[in-house]
Amino acid sequence: MPSVTSSLRLGILVAAGLISACSQPSPAQKAQGGGNVAMGSSPVATSSAPPLDTAHPDVATASSAVPAAVVGAAAAAPPADLPAAGVAINQAVPPSALVVPASSVYTPAMVRLEVLLDRAGFSPGAIDGKDGENLRRALAAYAVAHGMTTRGLPDKALWDALADGDAASATQAYLITAADVAGPFIGAPSKDYQALSKLPALSYSSPEQLLAEKFHMSQPLLEALNPGADFSKAGATILVAAPRPAGRDYQAARIEVDKGANALRVYSADGQLAAFYPASVGSAERPAPSGAFTVKAVAPKPAYYYDPKRLTFAPEGATGRLKIAPGPNNPVGSTWISLSVATYGIHGSPDPNLVGKRQSHGCVRLTNWDAAELGKAVQKGVPVAFIGREKKAGAKV
Repeated sequence: MPSVTSSLRLGILVAAGLISACSQPSPAQKAQGGGNVAMGSSPVATSSAPPLDTAHPDVATASSAVPAAVVGAAAAAPPADLPAAGVAINQAVPPSALVVPASSVYTPAMVRLEVLLDRAGFSPGAIDGKDGENLRRALAAYAVAHGMTTRGLPDKALWDALADGDAASATQAYLITAADVAGPFIGAPSKDYQALSKLPALSYSSPEQLLAEKFHMSQPLLEALNPGADFSKAGATILVAAPRPAGRDYQAARIEVDKGANALRVYSADGQLAAFYPASVGSAERPAPSGAFTVKAVAPKPAYYYDPKRLTFAPEGATGRLKIAPGPNNPVGSTWISLSVATYGIHGSPDPNLVGKRQSHGCVRLTNWDAAELGKAVQKGVPVAFIGREKKAGAKV
């Protein structure tokens, strides 16, 4: 299988082989500069920057023909009056609306709070306008990073710190483009791995899924903000969240994966907490590793290989070795960060709503946009420490 080394800003290997995120690594194959990537025929440009890993067996990438997961928001639509829902979110303040009524899909203040945390680098996961553990953990991490305290939801001082430092609107009008609806779309992905292995790409299921991921939102919130909208219609204007526009530009000096808290924390060279991401981290039945490891390689648009001889779980429909093509609905999402422990890594997820709320098969699952941002922030050798203890599978997190 031909391969090629390639560099992102920090130098990322694109090597022949496969991704192991809770999957089976292939034998190492020599990288061949100037060739085609493992999963397609489009050449990948190289640079003089040193590769993250010069011959790592655990990564494979797709050609540029495979739709990539969207990272960050695109440009907003031309200036237009926001609907009442958008105005309410942009003007929301606590504490009057921090509890979601039983009859409501979301609360405006919650949406604004999640957007502010997302833009500050403390990810709440999928923005859904609801209270939850991911939101509270992100808020607690923000408070620690800024020398403040929190009892779960923000008091006036914490809210003011977030809002005063970021006066931009929490929502925006967005004009659906032809590219947004061009597809191909695969419909609701099968749970059967054998069926998934027959697809040429694990693309988005629908324009709605693409748009929700582009703006870091849950699909129910996207629907609630746009009742009756046709998300497959290019030229339509919709109301969306306004998260960080294209991922933050920062460098990770070390990573801490907290198995008990379902959290991934990133620290800068000066020891400061630089980023927080909710994560699904193993389970008591299929634990993540413990101890100290390092980043070995990063692969955008990874393929997924399953080998029952190497793994302890049996996905539906998997009766033997198989390969699942790249795409945002791939079992490991759109980004794979390989670690110095065989078959384990940090990766994206096809369902952002479950991140931090359901255990994994041992790896570290982030939302696709968070995994992509972290992938750009790391380089080979960055320490990764696993601490704490997992909960039992199915336990509330």
